Amino acid sequence: MAGNTTGKVFTVTTWGESHGRAIGVVVDGCAPNIPLSEHDIQEDLDKRRPGRSRSASPRAEEDRVEILSGIFDGKTTGTPISLIIRNKDVRSSDYDEIQEVFRPGHGDFTYQKKYGIRDHRGGGRASGRETAARVAAGSIAKKMIAREGITVTAFTDELGGISAENITMADMSRNRLRCPDVKAAVKMEDRLQEARENGDSLGGIVAIIVQGCPPGLGEPVFDKIDADLAKALMSIGTVKGVEIGAGFRSSQMLGSECNDQITPEGFMTKNAGGILAGITNGDDIIIRVACKPISSIEKPQQTIDSRGNPRSITIKGRHDVCVIPRIIPVCEAMVTIVLADHLLRYKAICT
Repeated sequence: MAGNTTGKVFTVTTWGESHGRAIGVVVDGCAPNIPLSEHDIQEDLDKRRPGRSRSASPRAEEDRVEILSGIFDGKTTGTPISLIIRNKDVRSSDYDEIQEVFRPGHGDFTYQKKYGIRDHRGGGRASGRETAARVAAGSIAKKMIAREGITVTAFTDELGGISAENITMADMSRNRLRCPDVKAAVKMEDRLQEARENGDSLGGIVAIIVQGCPPGLGEPVFDKIDADLAKALMSIGTVKGVEIGAGFRSSQMLGSECNDQITPEGFMTKNAGGILAGITNGDDIIIRVACKPISSIEKPQQTIDSRGNPRSITIKGRHDVCVIPRIIPVCEAMVTIVLADHLLRYKAICT
């Protein structure tokens, strides 16, 4: 298995490279007769595409999606859905000077060691551009879970060490960072500008809330839904940590504090994050995702070239300062894809 496919019933296979002719995705297992158009998918892609905020790369990709198969008369047919997004604003010459040099923080070194060959243009398959295909697939998955009343919402919880504190979900649409704390968003923007001026980058934390999820999704023991969610989110190149519910804080709690006691009205607390024994309990699923700083920075860094010689590298070109907010729809997509897959698996067993 080459690792380019996720899911067991609802499957998603992405393909393509950052500076290739196109990127795309094949989605199989989608139910028939679901209304789906290129416009539906485009709305989600527009949230991820570059050039829309001060923290984002100025690469001017339209990310215009084309549906090649699986749709007839505006509805899904139950057959594989193939989507393509053509790369148009490609400047591969930006990478000519570093094609023999391993960029710190990137997959250059490991891809070369594994395959003995690598596409140096923008990172090739390891580029964040691959995530556009995930978002496109997530749009289809979102249609499926919406029929069950399930919604997935992600937002900026922290950026550059600045945390959202006064959470008002309606405020997410009032700033480009999709932060539910407007005052914190202003400080985050200032922090981004400071990092850009210094030729550096920032990391952050994305919070994800799943609402309306029924109890019973998840399979013992290796396909626990929290395990699949963690794997799906960790498969995003920038993600270095995932916690569900109380997460790492639970290690500091007493059992009497951590257990979500149950009343006739429901769970008293949300430390389990909506999942018990790897199966959803009907409560909101609460996830936080730690994203590392962008690896491409203008500050000089020490590295080696393909012959093992020491080198100093300064990375120029068009790069994000922070993956936030562009990573937010990617996180939503990966959670949605997992939920769609487990929903189908649940229906196969329990209905």
